[in-house]
Amino acid sequence: MKHGLLRRLAALVGAATLAALIATPALAVAPTPNKGDTAWMLTASALVLLMTVPGLALFYGGLVRTKNMLSMLMQVFFTVCIICVIWVIYGYSLAFSEGGTFNSFVGGLSKAFLAGITPDSTAETFSDGVVIPEYAYICFQMTFAAITPALIVGSMAERMKFSAIVLFIPLWATFVYFPIAHMVWYWAGPSATVQAAKSLASAAPDAKAAAQAAMDAVSANAGLAFQWGAIDFAGGTVVHINSGIAGFMGALLVGKRVGFGREAMPPHSLTMTLIGAALLWVGWFGFNAGSALEASGTAALAMINTFVATAAAALAWMLAEKFAKGKPSLLGGASGAVAGLVAVTPASGYAGPMGALVLGIVAGVACMFMCSAVKNAMGYDDALDVFGVHCIGGIIGAIGTGILASPALGGTGIFDYSAGKVADYDMVAQVITQAKTVCLTLVWSGVGSAILFTVVKALVGLRPGTDQEREGLDLVDHGERAYNY
Repeated sequence: MKHGLLRRLAALVGAATLAALIATPALAVAPTPNKGDTAWMLTASALVLLMTVPGLALFYGGLVRTKNMLSMLMQVFFTVCIICVIWVIYGYSLAFSEGGTFNSFVGGLSKAFLAGITPDSTAETFSDGVVIPEYAYICFQMTFAAITPALIVGSMAERMKFSAIVLFIPLWATFVYFPIAHMVWYWAGPSATVQAAKSLASAAPDAKAAAQAAMDAVSANAGLAFQWGAIDFAGGTVVHINSGIAGFMGALLVGKRVGFGREAMPPHSLTMTLIGAALLWVGWFGFNAGSALEASGTAALAMINTFVATAAAALAWMLAEKFAKGKPSLLGGASGAVAGLVAVTPASGYAGPMGALVLGIVAGVACMFMCSAVKNAMGYDDALDVFGVHCIGGIIGAIGTGILASPALGGTGIFDYSAGKVADYDMVAQVITQAKTVCLTLVWSGVGSAILFTVVKALVGLRPGTDQEREGLDLVDHGERAYNY
């Protein structure tokens, strides 16, 4: 029957045409998003938004005095709104598109205004042949871009006027965040790497040079830190060190609060602070587990690490506080939880759960020491401990990732797309690479932030007058009170 069917087809289309059809291999089918992966990424994006508003807003708001509560809520809320707009206009393109001559440092404008992106467009995950809708990826990365500058405002809490925030945040996102995100996270993707490796392996001797050049071009189509081999699963450098050092520069350049060191400045509502911290922890599952870009075993690993490192850090901070001050505090427990979340962020998809547990303990003790002994000794006014928790915790996490990713310590190792397997792990080399990336972030963000604060000071000033600061930014900047009794 089969031969009869072929003869009839040959009569209809011609023997030559049929022979060509039979000889032609099946066309490659473009990968399509899995609905489970898509649903998870949409959920993860919403969870990261939850981290910022209401999570971070309440966490910060509870830590300031009553007269500045609304100013903190407003600064965080404004940051989310302005970054969402900037992200779709040019931020996504600068962070996650090819940048031509300056591709090692920043992307281009080929995707400005989301040009060419449709509901059918896809973005690759970290698995060859697995994709998600590009709009889902844009939304997910947009929430990272929003929370990072929002973290900074805690350092200058209670004394930086709103007009200065309005100018500083877009400038910082443009000149600091988008380039750092590109340098650490942008690459050509798994499919380009796998295809180039296959072409090189199968190339004839006379074509090896051309195939190698193609492979080198794919490897070079990445951000500077990615080319170095840096690993940052969910933003230890991009989010936490980046914002932490920027906050430190802000605390120094804006100056100390009126009455700092002479007047008591206790948090007005630790109840709200704990609510905010709890929302941060819940939202952080989207932050870390979502960074797998798939509903996969790696996402599950990131989730369990986010549980254990956070709990361990909170307990470690409270225990250290008990020994140092005689009593464990609620504020210490909440701060320790955030320190654990920060430290495990870059390691969440690479470390094993026991490694994450140790990382949390180290971060809890180290950050507690930085936010008390070191801060008091140096005398700077980092109002809400952005530097002590996010920058120091981020450094511990980024360098610790280089240690804990080792399979010998229960880590996952690093997948080599060219070889199609997990590569042999060189811990010393990886730690050195991690340290280089930490230094890159500190210098780029530290210097860039200092320049931007100076520019903003020259244009609109950084802080209100002394009398206005004593009155409180809620009334001075926004004409309303958080509480009316």
